[in-house]
Amino acid sequence: MNQNAESNNHTGIDDMSLYVPNLYFDIKDFATAREMEYGKLSKGLGLLKMAIPDAFEDAATMAANAVADLIEKNNLNPTRIGRLYLGTESALDGSKPTATYILEMLHAKYKDQYGEDCFRNCDVVDLTFACIGAVDALQNTLDWVSNGSDRIGIVVASDFAKYELGSSGEYTQGAGAVALLAKQNPRLLAFEPHWGVATHGVHDFYKPKRKVTKAKLVEEVLHLAALQNGDANVQRILSQLPDTLEVNGVLDSNDADLVLHKDTPVFDGQYSNKCYQDRIGEAYEHLLQQKAKDGSFDKGNDVALFDTWAQLVFHLPYAFHAKRIFSDIFVTELKRTGKWADFVAANAIEEPQRDQFEDEKSYQKALAGFLRAVTKTDGYRTLVKTKIHDGQRASQLVGNMYTASIFLSLMGVLEVEHDKNTALEGQKLGFLAYGSGSKSKVFEATVQPTWKEVVSKFRLFEGLEQREAINENTYLQLHKGAQAAKVKSPHKQFALANIGESGVTVGARYYEWHG
Repeated sequence: MNQNAESNNHTGIDDMSLYVPNLYFDIKDFATAREMEYGKLSKGLGLLKMAIPDAFEDAATMAANAVADLIEKNNLNPTRIGRLYLGTESALDGSKPTATYILEMLHAKYKDQYGEDCFRNCDVVDLTFACIGAVDALQNTLDWVSNGSDRIGIVVASDFAKYELGSSGEYTQGAGAVALLAKQNPRLLAFEPHWGVATHGVHDFYKPKRKVTKAKLVEEVLHLAALQNGDANVQRILSQLPDTLEVNGVLDSNDADLVLHKDTPVFDGQYSNKCYQDRIGEAYEHLLQQKAKDGSFDKGNDVALFDTWAQLVFHLPYAFHAKRIFSDIFVTELKRTGKWADFVAANAIEEPQRDQFEDEKSYQKALAGFLRAVTKTDGYRTLVKTKIHDGQRASQLVGNMYTASIFLSLMGVLEVEHDKNTALEGQKLGFLAYGSGSKSKVFEATVQPTWKEVVSKFRLFEGLEQREAINENTYLQLHKGAQAAKVKSPHKQFALANIGESGVTVGARYYEWHG
């Protein structure tokens, strides 16, 4: 093991488990349905399949399935698990944490074996910050684990990346969960102490509470019914609502407006890409500053920080996103290490300067074109091939998993390198996480000597090959929530059983284990 591996704080990830729905929609079939060119999606964006949850699946079931697998393969006694922290942006309730639903399922499954109180002392919470929430949960849990040698924590990321039908995000959809076992002296990865952080409040992607007046709702219904004198009819109907505190329906509420929440986001794709690129660059620089301050990295040398990483692990909104978005940091490091002039001369490219353009929009357009040219150079392509490519492969078969995306990439990298028989032990991995809104965290972990033993049991790609393809109609029905029946019967997994419809159980979700 090298010196860096020996000096890490020995707190990190001991094992990982993945759960991906058993259904997928082939991107080739999607392209046909949307009359799009398949090559633009498969070769341009790296999309091959999108994981789609069945009618009985949600963020809680996917997470519980991943955690249960982690418990089983590590023979964990639930009484020893001190916390279960969930990162998600697919929460099932505005108050009750989705993590409590996960705990309910796990308790029902394990109480006969480990006792009624087996999860009683387990701390649970949801952390939400778009796609970076699970990274926040991991950092928080690592800090907690570091303060007690007997502490064991589980971090789970679970999401359904759902977009409006026909939107520019629809083809990037995906779903699934990844559970991480955090402890001291981990067998897989030990994390370095410095975390680069960059945060800036923006509206690149968000899921707002949307207000609609009762009058607007009634007006739309009357319009669909083709009734005349719309305004008069609206007021007549609303006047019939009882003026009491008792609530007996959707319209008969005590609020003037109704509030709707949709699982699909409001987003600006190009702006979000720019925010992603800016934040990871700022967080990367913050990490550099911290490492330079404590002497663990010399900013004055001719080696880029990312050159000290065996692999780069990204949050991937789509499979090929990382290789498109990293060009800015690549250029910045070439300049810092004194290699920029030679790179420009060798590739005959010129960087645009702000004072050459009349407005910011024109400059940004030219800058984007310049960075695209950088990605086509031999030097950049070599970086992609050696440090980025392997992290894309699992994402191609699943799609975006929001908070779980970066951890799916990590599992993919480790399994690919394991199959190559790469000697990763003692080497560092660099992580570049992003969440819209927006925030990035850039950090490092050292691969442990026993990593191959752990990764040999992932069987990630083997599991992805066992899923079932669905046709366009089934996809549409599942997307719309109109698919009442299960497409595929649940087996050895948790499933949603029913949802309360009235009184003090309205909206309450109930689950069961299918053995």
